[in-house]
Amino acid sequence: MSNRNKRGKVWIAAAGLVIDEGKWLVVKKKYGGLKGKWSIPAGFVEEGETLDAAAVREVFEETGITAEAVSVLGVRTGVINSETSDNMVIFLLKRTGGSLRHAEDEIEEAAFLTEEELRLSPDSSLMIYFFLDSSTSPLHAELDPGSIFGYTSYKLFDTR
Repeated sequence: MSNRNKRGKVWIAAAGLVIDEGKWLVVKKKYGGLKGKWSIPAGFVEEGETLDAAAVREVFEETGITAEAVSVLGVRTGVINSETSDNMVIFLLKRTGGSLRHAEDEIEEAAFLTEEELRLSPDSSLMIYFFLDSSTSPLHAELDPGSIFGYTSYKLFDTR
């Protein structure tokens, strides 16, 4: 059974944004709609795992950086192809150690980039731009992440 089928029609994921010395920890995935785009390390919550633990685990697995959850930055919620509920909680994480590397099987590159570098990069994901704009108003935005994802409904909520 594929992971997609195993998850059923309700998905829950977690992402972790590490900001260290003013630089954001970002990755470029090798697959999916975020292939070649700077994005926040993220993945699905595993059985017996809390949302914050999943964010910390995903950051470590994808980048080699260890961290701890500090607060919730936001929530992404959407529906794919009018049937699959796809939800993610995005956490702000504080770096506690580790050294930068990337998971060769799924990550093309991992880097610490300044906000300016991310703003100027044509490779930054929609979510990166959303969280770079600290004046996001109202607190939620109906956005279009692109047809590659198949969303029939998509919202980002900024909880800062």
